[in-house]
Amino acid sequence: MTSLIDTHIHLDFFEDPAAIVAEANGSNVGELIVPGVAAGDWQQLLAVAESIPGVWAAPGLHPQEAIPWTGDLETTFRQALDHPRVVAIGEVGLDKQAAADLDVQEDLLRRMIGMARDHELPLLLHVRRATGRVLRLLQQEKADQVGGIWHAFSGSLETAQRLFDLNFAIGVGGIVTFPEAKRLPEVVVQAPAERLVLESDAPDMAPHPHRKKQNRPAYLPLIARKVAQLRNWDLEETAEVTSGNARKIFRLP
Repeated sequence: MTSLIDTHIHLDFFEDPAAIVAEANGSNVGELIVPGVAAGDWQQLLAVAESIPGVWAAPGLHPQEAIPWTGDLETTFRQALDHPRVVAIGEVGLDKQAAADLDVQEDLLRRMIGMARDHELPLLLHVRRATGRVLRLLQQEKADQVGGIWHAFSGSLETAQRLFDLNFAIGVGGIVTFPEAKRLPEVVVQAPAERLVLESDAPDMAPHPHRKKQNRPAYLPLIARKVAQLRNWDLEETAEVTSGNARKIFRLP
């Protein structure tokens, strides 16, 4: 069977990343994309991707870790982007609930989009309560030239369509499995097949029925099964479509 790809997993947050990957492999999760959070994490992120087969890195600065940009930081970051295991920039975006100043977040996101274009890398977006502002910024900065994934998407079909027009896919995570979820399942049903990818977002956002436990990428098949149900696909087609989309976005071999 075609293996699943976890497009958003904070593997470096786990005490034993290799064991977590081995468990995921046993659940037919073959490759994993690990986004960055803080500047101090970049070297560890690259080390994890180097040391574990099937793991790829996406260094970036989470909005909650947004800091004023400096020349030294840019030099370090651009060096990280040249690493052969780097396949994206993430997770970056805007978050009105984060402590970091929103103007600092926006300046950082603009810079990240520019570097994504320079290095021809897709973006992993984190957005909370700033949808309209992010959509405008993506358009202004020509982010459609690189595209990427809107991580943990839970918005409306209208928002999703605007994203698709900007060359972005939506990351379908554990929320789609919640019995009370309504908007995301509707979007999954109606979205173009080529705009759907899967993500665990582990160790957060565990799918039903494990939502009160620490999440892990081995739970990704639960999300795949829900997508299969919603799209009237079997599991093989779900894996083929979503993994094929992820391979195209990240240019995986």
